[in-house]
Amino acid sequence: MGKGAASTVLSDRWSWRASFGLASWREFCQSFHRYAAKVSLQLNLATLTEGELLSLFGAQELQRRLPEISRARLEGHALPGPAIPEVLPDEPAPDQPGQLWGATPEQSRALSVLDAELLNLGAERGNVYRLPSDDLLVRAYTLGDVALAVHWNEGQGTARTVQPRLRLLTWLRDRASGLACVLTTDAQTQPVPSPSEEMDVHQHPGASPAELLKLHQQYVLRLGRAQKLPEGGWLAVWQAAHDLNLAAWERRAVLITPG
Repeated sequence: MGKGAASTVLSDRWSWRASFGLASWREFCQSFHRYAAKVSLQLNLATLTEGELLSLFGAQELQRRLPEISRARLEGHALPGPAIPEVLPDEPAPDQPGQLWGATPEQSRALSVLDAELLNLGAERGNVYRLPSDDLLVRAYTLGDVALAVHWNEGQGTARTVQPRLRLLTWLRDRASGLACVLTTDAQTQPVPSPSEEMDVHQHPGASPAELLKLHQQYVLRLGRAQKLPEGGWLAVWQAAHDLNLAAWERRAVLITPG
């Protein structure tokens, strides 16, 4: 992408960032320079909590990594971990004519069942995007003022029969409650790093899409009124939530720039 194209994209991003009240002009300029230079960020494992490390690696892998993490903490230096994108992908993954998404027949069936349930609830199906790790994918859906995301992993070294995970996101019209948005998910493990303190996060492992939607709407009503999705708003609201998290993670110093 050339500098002109990057400027246009970032100008568009600024317009909706401002509507959510997410960033100062200085923060926007910092975002622009990272975006144009395609600079990625990484987690600093030495600054993560024990709970975050456990969610990230699992008990067995964490036990193997603990000596290195402890040494980094004692010596006061960073320990690079997984990459964190500053900008979420906005180019849809290529369609697969005649081929279902999913790395295994079991995963494909689970995705198809979940898709049918969401469409039955009235959701509109959107594009599929590949996250920075090519094995991680997300399917976009919208339902009224809710932006839904179905995540799954097609990586070779992972348990690819694991059920896809559903996340629901709604932004609030104001922050009278001290919160900016509501995120509800059926994921079993906590997000890593922990989300921004301005996000109201709820986890309900095993909940059906209908149950999750009902719970999500109840959480939103407790806090105020939902903000309508803007035109083409799925990407906008998820990027806005990501920006909120990035700001919180930078305050905690859990992010580092490679090099």
